[in-house]
Amino acid sequence: QGTVQNDILKEFIARGTYIYPIEPSLRLATDVCRFVTIEGMSFNPISVSGYHMREAGATAAQELAFTFANGLEYVRRALAAGLDVNQFAPRLSFFFAAFTDLFEEVAKFRAARRLWARLMKETFQANDAACRLRFHTQTGGSTLTAQQPKNNVVRVAIQALAAVLGGTQSLHTNAYDEALALPTEQSATLALRTQQILAYETGIPETVDPAGGSWYVEALTDRVERDARGLLEEIERAGGAARAVERGLFQEAIARSAYEAQRAIESGESVVVGVNEYGDDQEVPSVPAPDYTALAGAQRRRTADMRGKRDTGNVKRVLGELEGAARDPAAPLMEPILDAVRARATVGEISDVLREVWGVYRPA
Repeated sequence: QGTVQNDILKEFIARGTYIYPIEPSLRLATDVCRFVTIEGMSFNPISVSGYHMREAGATAAQELAFTFANGLEYVRRALAAGLDVNQFAPRLSFFFAAFTDLFEEVAKFRAARRLWARLMKETFQANDAACRLRFHTQTGGSTLTAQQPKNNVVRVAIQALAAVLGGTQSLHTNAYDEALALPTEQSATLALRTQQILAYETGIPETVDPAGGSWYVEALTDRVERDARGLLEEIERAGGAARAVERGLFQEAIARSAYEAQRAIESGESVVVGVNEYGDDQEVPSVPAPDYTALAGAQRRRTADMRGKRDTGNVKRVLGELEGAARDPAAPLMEPILDAVRARATVGEISDVLREVWGVYRPA
């Protein structure tokens, strides 16, 4: 059981930790879905992620539209690989951000469930299980401030509340010092306690869709769904997510939204407490960083020790089989990758084999 993120399209769009060109990257992502499905695993083979796009500057409607455009791309690729939509789609999962505009975020999550169900039913005639939207939420790291960092405790609590009211299946609450450094034990514990108070003291999780029926929430839900669907239809007319990524359509739209949001902060139109209003003269606190040199050295020693104990000839053999599979567009990839893992090939060695065959992605 478990979930692997495996959403490569959002890397090209927002985060940037891709290696290979778009087509072989999608082939690899799709093959993970194939393997999990045919093996009958209770495992989520992909977590289609809007979070990174929202953190990069996307609006709430763009987050839904772009995430679902990517989701439709993955579903189509899986169908082209011979999978049954009603067999693999129930194992799809999604990953969204929760920002501080409480009602908009609640409406976004409600609109997301409605829109994804409609898309799956209309486009693929999927059954009810395949139409369900199962999603994880993380509070918005980009909303947290280095100035007056304890204000972030309140921001995270509001964002977590929005996610719970919106019906998230799981939740990550950021630590209040995220804008400064990796979380300390104290800040990470407080983030956890925020979830526990919501879960056990508020009574909110005991009610399904507690905001449903509010005229304002219902109107916002309709608006977010309408805006997201309009954007999604533009992407579909442009040839789908993969083609839109190649043309830079996602990237351009997110950059424009990020610019507008930052301009609103700098002009004072959008208030960020402690940043452009209600500031003080206190210096931004510093948080000690780990000794990364020592950590890297320890990892190098562990890797060298493992390489000294493995069967080098067997490693070369399985990596050669992986290379052959990578060169054959019709060959499965997960089986030779797992053979390489069992032989104790490193992630770097496996990646280098695929890099040699497929090359690397160079943005236009």
